[in-house]
Amino acid sequence: MRKVMVFGVFDRLHDGHRHFLRQARSEGDWLIAVVTQDHIVHELKGYVPEEHAGDRMEVLHREGLADRVVIGDPELGTWHVVRQHRPHIIVLGYDQEKLQEEIERAAGNWNWFFEVLIMQPHKPETHHSRIHRAKDSRGKTPA
Repeated sequence: MRKVMVFGVFDRLHDGHRHFLRQARSEGDWLIAVVTQDHIVHELKGYVPEEHAGDRMEVLHREGLADRVVIGDPELGTWHVVRQHRPHIIVLGYDQEKLQEEIERAAGNWNWFFEVLIMQPHKPETHHSRIHRAKDSRGKTPA
C-alpha cells in the first residue's frame, strides 16, 4: 500500500484544495491529510485561520477527501507526524516550495526513502486561499 501525505491549512475549503487533494490521492492508495495547527499558521503566515483546526479537519473528513485526517505537529521542524506515518510519497502544492526545502533537509536524518511530488495548480488566479481571504476582507462573497 502506497501512503501519500499532504500538508495544508485547508481554511474555508475551496475547489483549489479539492483539486489538490484529488491529485494527491491519485498518486497512491491511502491519503493522509495533515492539517496545520492554528498557532503554526499564525507563525508561518501571520494570520489566524477563520476556521479552527478541528473544524477544518472535520470538513476534510466529511467530504471524504482523505482516508485519514490528522493534526500537524505542535512545533515547527519536529516532523513527528511524518515519522509516525512514514509516507511513501509526500505531495506538495505548487506554492509550498519552502516546505519542500525543509522536508528534504530533515529527511537526511530519517531511515526510509520517500518521493516528494509537486502538484500543478488548479486555476490559481481564482482558487487560492489568499484570493479568497482578500475578497472576504473587501466584503465580497468568495467564488
